[in-house]
Amino acid sequence: METIKRLGKQIFVYGLATVLPRALSFLLLPLYTSTFDQAAGYGQYIFIYSWIAFFNVLLSYGMETAFFRFYHKSDKPDRVLTTSIWALAASSLVLFALGILFYEFIGTATGIQPEFVKKTVYILILDALVVIPFAYLRAQEQATRYTIVKSINVVINVGLNIYYLKFSGTRFLGHEIDAIFEANIIASAFTLFWMLPIYFRYKPVFDYKLYKQLLRYAMPVMIAGIAFTINEVFDKIILTRLAGEAEAGIYGACYKLGVFMTLFATAYRMGVEPFFFREAKKENKEKQYADVTYFFVALASVIYLGVMVFLHPIAEIFLRDEIYREGLIIVPFVLLGALFLGVYHNLSVWYKITDRTYIGAVISSLGALITLGLNSYLIPQMGYIAAAIATLAAYGAMMLISFLWGMKSYPIPYKIAPMLGYLTFSVAFSLIHFFFFSTSLLMALLFLLLFISFVILIEKSTLKRLFTSYGTR
Repeated sequence: METIKRLGKQIFVYGLATVLPRALSFLLLPLYTSTFDQAAGYGQYIFIYSWIAFFNVLLSYGMETAFFRFYHKSDKPDRVLTTSIWALAASSLVLFALGILFYEFIGTATGIQPEFVKKTVYILILDALVVIPFAYLRAQEQATRYTIVKSINVVINVGLNIYYLKFSGTRFLGHEIDAIFEANIIASAFTLFWMLPIYFRYKPVFDYKLYKQLLRYAMPVMIAGIAFTINEVFDKIILTRLAGEAEAGIYGACYKLGVFMTLFATAYRMGVEPFFFREAKKENKEKQYADVTYFFVALASVIYLGVMVFLHPIAEIFLRDEIYREGLIIVPFVLLGALFLGVYHNLSVWYKITDRTYIGAVISSLGALITLGLNSYLIPQMGYIAAAIATLAAYGAMMLISFLWGMKSYPIPYKIAPMLGYLTFSVAFSLIHFFFFSTSLLMALLFLLLFISFVILIEKSTLKRLFTSYGTR
């Protein structure tokens, strides 16, 4: 119970820090959907930032996860920090130079307008330079500092977006994406400034032998990251190419309503990833891993139902133009896909703690093939609904493959029946409400309270022990 309590605190603190920046685009969704003249303008923004997400993975090339693994097991953690941080800084500067020199070629290859490519490069480099500093704060459990810096970044970014798009007169009229870029660059530059002291915390020693070990561990992680990013953003890129920016804009706006599940799953992963490595040397680690996954599914099932039953009121608040709301049919698929991805991250513990990261690359690559294949085949026939179906299929397949593979290679006593029970009831209640009572707030509250009561009834002994232990501190 003490372990679960400690993990809960880490998830809450890092969750807050992670939720804030990840929630940025969601917080700005009403602003964007009311500012862009057409869904196609918003679709262009979605298209560019999908490519940014993809290139972010390339520039960090798995070094964050490699840093965690080696920092916790090395007898010279300061050398792990200096080697990884300066290696990533050097590669970032090289790629920055290449990006500026060949921006026209990059624009042609990606479909991003050349005038936006240079600004894209600035954002990518600024983000890459803080990857290891933020990982170091997590490794040191400096949650407060981590949260403060992330929060300031969000405040600056959101504040500048609001100022540029609402209060700067005609400066950005018809050039909304320029405003978004400028706000992002300024916020990222401030973040790097605040994180610079970590670069000089220790004497800048570069251990080439250690770097090769880091790189060997990181490369499969990078491949997995690329595949994950394909699953996450290439549906929007393919949709733009095959169905147009307007379809991509509607899909991208409704996709963001899945942010509640995405943020919860991301916060959980941020807290649980260091936990996995810390628990790896303990005797009862398999039970702890099983319990962590079980609690994730229980909480995620509540969140899924909560978002689904209040979907229409949420959409009216955040999707200011009615044209975007016609895509709400994709939300059940997107939410469930995000839930499956969260379960997959919990299941992935077995290959991470045994240093078999290539397995993650294999599984996520299979998911990427599903994403690319289904999107390419179905979008011409079904439009943006196909992209949502492909997302759910890819993450569901990855979850299932990881579970079956893991049970053969590293058995963990997962509580399969209760987890399936929570998921089944949550999805069933959600779909009943979505198709028959979508505008009834009374029925929404009833469904949600019934499910929460069901969870509390099942987990009453665990909750009692948890609250009792908090009260005795």
